[in-house]
Amino acid sequence: MSANPSLPNNRTLPPKEYALFKRILKCYEHKLYKNGLKFAKQILGNGQFAEHAETLAMKGLILNALGRREEAYEYVRRGLRNDLKSHTCWHVYGLLQRSERKYDEAIKCYRNALKWDSANVQILRELSIVQVHTRDLVGYRDTRNTLFQLKPAHRASWIGLAMSYHLLKDYDMSFKILDAFSKTLTIRDSYDYEKSELLLYQSAILEESGDLQSAKKFLLDHERDIYDKYTFHESICRLYLNLGEYGRAEAGYRKLLSMNQEDGAYYEGLAKAMQIADDPAAKLQLYRNVERQYPRAYLPKRLPLDCAEGEEFLTYLRPYLAAALDKGTPSLFTDIKPMYQNPAKVIQIGNLVESMANSLRDYGKFSKDDEKVASASALLWTYYYLAQHYDYHRDTDTALAYIEKAIEHTPTLIELFMCKGRIYKHMGDMNTAAQWMDEARELDTADRFINSKSAKYQLRANRVEAAAAVCGKFTREGASPMENLNEMQCMWFQTECALAYQRLGQLGDALKKCHEVDRHFTEIIDDQYDFHSYCLRKMTLRSYMELLRLEDVLRAHPFYFKAARCAIEVYIHLYDHPLQNKSADEQISPVVEAVFSDISIIYVTYAFQADRRHFHF
Repeated sequence: MSANPSLPNNRTLPPKEYALFKRILKCYEHKLYKNGLKFAKQILGNGQFAEHAETLAMKGLILNALGRREEAYEYVRRGLRNDLKSHTCWHVYGLLQRSERKYDEAIKCYRNALKWDSANVQILRELSIVQVHTRDLVGYRDTRNTLFQLKPAHRASWIGLAMSYHLLKDYDMSFKILDAFSKTLTIRDSYDYEKSELLLYQSAILEESGDLQSAKKFLLDHERDIYDKYTFHESICRLYLNLGEYGRAEAGYRKLLSMNQEDGAYYEGLAKAMQIADDPAAKLQLYRNVERQYPRAYLPKRLPLDCAEGEEFLTYLRPYLAAALDKGTPSLFTDIKPMYQNPAKVIQIGNLVESMANSLRDYGKFSKDDEKVASASALLWTYYYLAQHYDYHRDTDTALAYIEKAIEHTPTLIELFMCKGRIYKHMGDMNTAAQWMDEARELDTADRFINSKSAKYQLRANRVEAAAAVCGKFTREGASPMENLNEMQCMWFQTECALAYQRLGQLGDALKKCHEVDRHFTEIIDDQYDFHSYCLRKMTLRSYMELLRLEDVLRAHPFYFKAARCAIEVYIHLYDHPLQNKSADEQISPVVEAVFSDISIIYVTYAFQADRRHFHF
């Protein structure tokens, strides 16, 4: 936004005032708002320029930055009335609308500004950012095309134009633009990560377009210039696999396994490359071979449990469980839990762990024929596992019996009290569950995780104040825990709090929490605004595309679903059962009823339009 000395006479300032106006612009850019207001006052204080449109607009922009919004709009509108042909006034008005998140209005203002200064790069750049932010992709492409024609030597012009075509799924044009741009780059002898990212992005465009052969050739041709070797090998293996080049895919996945043995996708890809994905016996042999090659790796020991059956399953399960119980792995049940979908395996697991518990109790070994003596804590962790095992089947008496044995064995282990609380939760006794979870918290008051668990159980027991007090031990000192948790966007707390208020019949407080969660999601979506220009500068193009796609389905997140469902239920309840015998302030007016209905529709629309498949929790 710079004033132009060649403007028509009604906009021209004498040299002295024009110098002051330029200082106003600099003060705004450097956030020296008080100085900017002082200079604006000097110009407007001169009766000859008291209605100078652009100075009025700039004063309004500075007032808006100081939080004086009403005054800001008054000055900017006054400036526009004085000169409707000033691109600066329209630009400033657009900035005000954007700050209010009125993006459609901001686009209109920017377009009006461009009518009077069609080559203003700054306005075009800001217009393009608002367009991609609101997913006006056709408009974004047109604006980026104009910017490219004005600034063809700028890297961001090429990248932005290519991305605009990519977002419109015109993969061929996007790739051609990037290919032409890459030929203009100077060759560096040193490490060039930005070029590496650009090459990977070009490869991703080709793969996304379905031209797998070209994507493969492109990656192989530029292998030397790509420094993210993990992504390179993963991409080339995926392409080999999809092209049916199984021998090369197998070699590629074996190389990836040599780099990292703990990524399950590599084992899955290798099995597909060897064409044994549907052959359990061949997969078991593969896992055995990998285990022999990498004896310290974890996954080759765990994956056989998924495909083995019958006695062979027990052959793999026994050493796996024994090693984990001997070591004392609290997450063992979570690790084994996916196998509980198979009824036959559930019976085998239960019988095996029971026999281990008996052997440990009688002989101190996992089996009386074992030569090695188990660790002193092995029996404790076996009881802990059995408690979770029976709790899963909702055999609460047996689960409680085992957890009591474990607590008697070691009464200071936090996980045992957490498990006991979880058992009572599954029984439906949330009050007792919250007490035991709080008992676990007392064993280690510095542990933030158990502190959060305790607060969550308190909320499930409808003890909102107690939960806030527990969370207050880790929030900012001197601030209300509720306010601080809201500032930190602690949505698990707010969703549980809303549901607790709903159960208590405090519908106003429940709605307040639901709207806080909704505001967080709106803020997260708005926070992407700064990344539209940042990612183009830093060349993090693949990550930027992932961000845009994530933001498009952000409201499919479980936190939003919980809050939306709670809000919908409350609004429907209030509509069906209006508040009666209350003060005038508490009555539900027909206007408010209509608002309730509209907001319920908004929540339902968000909930049903969002695609859950994009999230894996």
